[in-house]
Amino acid sequence: MTPERFRAIVDAYGADARNWPADERAAASAWAEQHRGEADALLAEAAQLDMWLASDTVAAPDPAFVERVVASAPVRRRRPRWLPLTWPGSRSRRAGLWWSGAAFAGVGLIGGLAGAFAVSFFLVTGNPSPGPESSYLTTGFGGTAADWSGE
Repeated sequence: MTPERFRAIVDAYGADARNWPADERAAASAWAEQHRGEADALLAEAAQLDMWLASDTVAAPDPAFVERVVASAPVRRRRPRWLPLTWPGSRSRRAGLWWSGAAFAGVGLIGGLAGAFAVSFFLVTGNPSPGPESSYLTTGFGGTAADWSGE
């Protein structure tokens, strides 16, 4: 046990050794016995903070305030079992799943259409790049667009 670790334990858990971590309690107590002057100063400071924290009290809320909060809480209405799932005002779980699936498919369709438009635009114009450099269009098997024979 180091003095820094003892101080960290006392700062975090207070002066009462019962609150210290169980696996370090014996070592911290032994260190405090060996270094009584330094430990007493740290424990006295922590005991004052512990007493100050223990003296803090919170007043009970006003009963009228509690009643207002409870009255303002939303009421969850449950659908009676005899009503069908498509009753007006109720939304079934399958309807929510259907809409999320339709939205996912719609986004995919829009992305596909945008890609098809971009490809058709490049095919119609015949120039897929804005500049004369098109070396990225070749593969490793087809040769290069640049002529390096003079090097």
